[in-house]
Amino acid sequence: MGLWARFKTIFQAKASRALDRAENPAETLDYSYQRQLEMLQKVKRGLADVVTAKKRLQHQTQTLEQSVVKLETQARQALAAGNEELARTALERKSAAQQQLQGLDQQVQQLQGQQDKLVGSERQLQAKIEAFRSEKEVIKAQYSAAEAQVKIGEAATGIGEQMADTGLAIERARDKTSQMQARASAIDELTAAGTLEDFTSGGQTQLDRELAELSSQSQVDSDMARLKAELGTGEQPKELAGGETAPAEGAAEPQEQGQEQEQKQ
Repeated sequence: MGLWARFKTIFQAKASRALDRAENPAETLDYSYQRQLEMLQKVKRGLADVVTAKKRLQHQTQTLEQSVVKLETQARQALAAGNEELARTALERKSAAQQQLQGLDQQVQQLQGQQDKLVGSERQLQAKIEAFRSEKEVIKAQYSAAEAQVKIGEAATGIGEQMADTGLAIERARDKTSQMQARASAIDELTAAGTLEDFTSGGQTQLDRELAELSSQSQVDSDMARLKAELGTGEQPKELAGGETAPAEGAAEPQEQGQEQEQKQ
């Protein structure tokens, strides 16, 4: 097989496959039905033409028959008047008209035969078209039902093109969400470790935040010790000059408390 023959075969195969995908059975059946109706109309027009020609010949036949009767009468009158020549002329015309009548009768019979054939063909074609129309509607209904069932099955199983695209979109969304969550966790971890600087913390470094946290914890421990001392003695703290509160008896000094807390820690 030559190169051109192979190329032609491949092209025809691909074209046939493309046409098969593009072909809609319902549209094809409707088109075939329309073509059959057009054919039926042509048969009916042909039948009408044959009937018209037959009617025209029948009209000519009637005219010639009347002419034959008239010429017969004229020949009789001429012969009665003693004019044999005129009578002969009338009879000759009568003979020619009779010959034309024979030819017209044959043509009318031929047209009648064609008319009968066309009438039979028209009836058969009409019956076939009616049967095809009923079968066409049944096939269209079956195809629509099968197509709907296929679409439902593809949607339920996810093997359809649209559902496959939807599944891919969901998968991509899940991947991106996982990536964003991992990135957010990494940023939080690096920020807490001091590797990344948090610009929303007012310019404080990690060391500043740790010292502030220690200072706050020490203050909390000092307040806790003071409250425990007050509750143990039952005395209210005394106010010193300048609005300061004196520690209750038995309570340790704040500096000593802080040292004790640091030793505990």
